[in-house]
Amino acid sequence: MNLFNVYQLFNINPVKAQGSFLWDDKGEKYLDFYGGHAVISIGHNHPHYQTKLKEQLEKISFYSNSVQNELQTELAEKLGVLSGYEDYNLFLCNSGAEANENALKLASFHNGKSKVLYFSGSFHGRTSAAVSVTDNPKIVAPVNYSERFIKSEWNNIEQLEEVFKTQGDAISSVIIEGIQGVGGIMIPTTGFLSKIKELCDQYDAVLILDEVQSGYGRSGYFFAHQEFGIQPDIITTAKGMGNGFPVGGVLIHPKFEASNGLLGTTFGGNHLACAAAIAVLDVMKDENLIENAESMGNYIESEIKDFPHIKSIRRKGLMIGIELDRDCAEVRKSLLYDHYIFTGNSNDKAVLRILPALNIRKVETDLFISALREVLGKL
Repeated sequence: MNLFNVYQLFNINPVKAQGSFLWDDKGEKYLDFYGGHAVISIGHNHPHYQTKLKEQLEKISFYSNSVQNELQTELAEKLGVLSGYEDYNLFLCNSGAEANENALKLASFHNGKSKVLYFSGSFHGRTSAAVSVTDNPKIVAPVNYSERFIKSEWNNIEQLEEVFKTQGDAISSVIIEGIQGVGGIMIPTTGFLSKIKELCDQYDAVLILDEVQSGYGRSGYFFAHQEFGIQPDIITTAKGMGNGFPVGGVLIHPKFEASNGLLGTTFGGNHLACAAAIAVLDVMKDENLIENAESMGNYIESEIKDFPHIKSIRRKGLMIGIELDRDCAEVRKSLLYDHYIFTGNSNDKAVLRILPALNIRKVETDLFISALREVLGKL
């Protein structure tokens, strides 16, 4: 049997990782400034993370959600305190797409409505409803398409108001990323988010903040939307939540009433997933990683802002989009193969996406800055 060939792969085979570095099967060392799509939040193989997972493996690694699991309670309590959402409830799942699926379904159960408003440039996942609110026709199969899903332009308040004026009574929920990642590090304006919240309240629609990539300290706040003073009805998270272990979560306002069987999952919230997620929260708190994300992000921006060929820098914390005056593919390729640094791209071909671990240090950051200066200087 062969693998189903859906990924465009670099000819690199990482076999070891530690902190912000990877080593391939040839012994070459790479600086990881992308974290596998913002997944590596506390660095590869953090000692506390390793210890917690090893300890849990020696006890129990899995049982279904038909029994009690005290680790789920511990995770919910710690997440509530660190995020500032202590009064919310938590549903655990396996990924960002699954979190968004459950959020959309929960919203529809709550108000009995079926339409969903999403925005241009969005990416919410590849599963049924999640891909239907993702702005990429190439990955939306005919079975996923429905007129129930309405697209509006990013940061366009006038169009937003028009959509609600004509269809507001049928809109079950509005789903929006705290910061668009795949879309090219696009940041919502305060006015835009405030208007969405106002219209959701007016029309009894549920506001879903997708913080799958922009959450967990990535933006310099626990969740990116917290900078704007917005309180959503539902928050989804994943990626950095488990530092590589598959885990996702739905934070749910107490106004939503739970009932037996309303949501469910086989693997979500299993013992190993909870151990990983608890370890991440412990490290984030003990090492002040949210503050470090903002400090190091600011340092990177200040050092590179005057480099040639950079048109703009879109940044919150360590979620950074470097807009070049050309396609970033060659720059990204040179960083990888000439300087051994992993970076990312986006749907905007000019935007180089930077998503290092939240505990990145100045010594590693300077390696990236020096390499980018050299690559851009040769263009």
